[in-house]
Amino acid sequence: MSYAVIGMIAGMALGFAGYFGGFGAFLLVAALGAIGFVAGRFLEGDLEPGDFFRTRGDRRR
Repeated sequence: MSYAVIGMIAGMALGFAGYFGGFGAFLLVAALGAIGFVAGRFLEGDLEPGDFFRTRGDRRR
């Protein structure tokens, strides 16, 4: 599935949440989508837990 289709589905889900559930539901769906995105990146191996906890001056790569 292309990134454009995934983005369209995510946008439609946010739109439905905002329309039917209000702004609070919109924020909840957006936050859970972001958490799911990061979890997916961890599972694919694109991110490591240390990427979030290194200091700015730490340039090991």
